[in-house]
Amino acid sequence: MTASLIERVRERLAVEDIPLRPAVVAAAIRAESGGLLGDTDVLATMRVLQTELTGAGLLDPLLRLPGTTDVLVTAPDAVWVDGGNGLYRTEIRFADEEAVRRLAQRLALAAGRRLDENQPWVDGQLTCLGSDPVRLHAVLPPVAAGGTCLSLRVLRPVDQDLDALIDTGAIAEPAARLLDQILRARLAFLISGGTGAGKTTLLAALLGAVDAGERIVCVEDAAELAPRHPHLVKLVARGANVEGVGVVTVRDLVRQALRMRPDRIVVGEVRGDEVVDLLAALNTGHDGGAGTVHANSPAEVPARLEALAGAGGLSRAALHSQLAAAVLSVTTPEVCTTVYDVESTPLNVPWRQCYL
Repeated sequence: MTASLIERVRERLAVEDIPLRPAVVAAAIRAESGGLLGDTDVLATMRVLQTELTGAGLLDPLLRLPGTTDVLVTAPDAVWVDGGNGLYRTEIRFADEEAVRRLAQRLALAAGRRLDENQPWVDGQLTCLGSDPVRLHAVLPPVAAGGTCLSLRVLRPVDQDLDALIDTGAIAEPAARLLDQILRARLAFLISGGTGAGKTTLLAALLGAVDAGERIVCVEDAAELAPRHPHLVKLVARGANVEGVGVVTVRDLVRQALRMRPDRIVVGEVRGDEVVDLLAALNTGHDGGAGTVHANSPAEVPARLEALAGAGGLSRAALHSQLAAAVLSVTTPEVCTTVYDVESTPLNVPWRQCYL
């Protein structure tokens, strides 16, 4: 069994364009080897081809481990996993740099993207690797100086409710009461925090507590929110296909959400010029909207939004005016144990900054 044989079989199967049944693969192996391989060698070659042609190959077992959040490849002999407690290096090894590159390009194609010398990076989403979607990012050399860099993030649905967060101690009782008042008052709010602070978890829990008679239209860059609510409409953005067309942005979807009779418009993560349309919606009768934004504290939220809104043509003064009229900012450290209001303002004031 040689690399050239594997490559010839791969090309033969690609040309035939038929389902990869075991008998078909075995026949292709025997044909390309000239009938010189015994049963043991054919089976060994089939196992190699299985990792080359299906799923995430050598990375499949890692992605299916309970609790896996990220699988990262930085070199053929450097495969890392985060199971929720930080990264650790695994014993998995690719044959060479070319094997990592082939896997990255195959996954890019499965996500409807291209990855080659003219387009040396890719960002997409895969739904063919298991029950949960996987976000794909890959960069090829020479942009990735050390070799093909592959990043896979498992997007497990976030569906905890407020009671569960309270029971586990993630939210203190006073914080839960404040959040309940925010929902009942139909205040628009942004949940801020750093990476891994629990922004999406808290947002999903709050949406699950919204009155069952309300219609929630949720816009996301990647499908992560899965609140336990009976009337949820999910809109998910997509990138361009291999021909470079078909892109649907979060901003496009926010505009569509306005026409879908929403009681609440939610943006899973505000990370671009969609903030302009979201703020416009919150200031034109769409009360109770929500989203998350990456910022280490509520005091940093206006500056963060200024940077995002600038790309959408919204001036600093206009941004602050719309924020003051519509939005409440809530921050979420990993464990919410204290509730206080930075500005000590009454609950009925729309814009203020709260720590939980």
